[in-house]
Amino acid sequence: MASVRDLRDRIKSLKNTRQITKAMKQVAAAKIRRAEMAQKQARPYAEALAEILRDLLSAVHSVDHPFMKAGKTGAPAGVILMTADKGLAGAFNSNVTRAAELYAREHSDLRYYTVGVKARNFVRRLGYADAPTWALNAPSKIETARDVAHRVTEDFTTGAISEIVLISSKLISMLSQKPETRKLVPITQEDTISLSSSSRSERSPERSDEVAKSKDAKSKGAVEFSPSPEFVLSRLLPKYLEFTIYSAMLETDASFFAAQLIAMNNATDNASKLIDELTIQMNNARQAAITKELLEIVAGAEALGA
Repeated sequence: MASVRDLRDRIKSLKNTRQITKAMKQVAAAKIRRAEMAQKQARPYAEALAEILRDLLSAVHSVDHPFMKAGKTGAPAGVILMTADKGLAGAFNSNVTRAAELYAREHSDLRYYTVGVKARNFVRRLGYADAPTWALNAPSKIETARDVAHRVTEDFTTGAISEIVLISSKLISMLSQKPETRKLVPITQEDTISLSSSSRSERSPERSDEVAKSKDAKSKGAVEFSPSPEFVLSRLLPKYLEFTIYSAMLETDASFFAAQLIAMNNATDNASKLIDELTIQMNNARQAAITKELLEIVAGAEALGA
């Protein structure tokens, strides 16, 4: 049985740990509000961009843009792997890297582009030490998204990669964050329709139905593009890739803080339970020590009396 001093030291250590986890929980709660606000502010732009792309793809017959063509045959697939920069968020980062492992099993030849320190470390452990990498918590996320989009676009157009795939986390709720694998390039009409549907699904059901009906009621020729739909689409596709990566960065940020909030809350509760259990053990040990001392005193007194 541990001594009273050892139990007291363990309780003190757990109290310090509980104080740290409680502070991290409060920080995560404050940061997730800002992350959700940034995500909500970017949502109208994402919805408008998806609707415009859908209208353009339905209006044009062909467009001479690399994103609308199949990649080079035999070239590796380009994977943008996006995680957080830090840990202490339960299985958040490992779930994303596990999704990357599952994708790698189905595609033997890959080229990685990592966003986030944990993604960089994961790819380096696989032996890709020269993979391009960016930090998630950069001073400007939109500039980072532009750099990533520019790099993968250049590699796709030159034939270094055959497609662009994004593996990142999707915020389902405060209690649920799931990894998501999406093919971004080449772009098909089905891809933009699904993007538009996912944007509308984030609204309330009534509002989503109203917008869907109003959009479907419009004819294909109701929107006019100048100088031509093909020209507008060729200029809009790079912006589509940039903003998709930027939106994924905001989503990863919010998902990370939600996962960290839950993890730190569980850690604080577990520390409190351990403190209670160790306190009971310490009281029992102290009571046992006091009883032992009393027995020794009584035994000594009886010996002297004899």
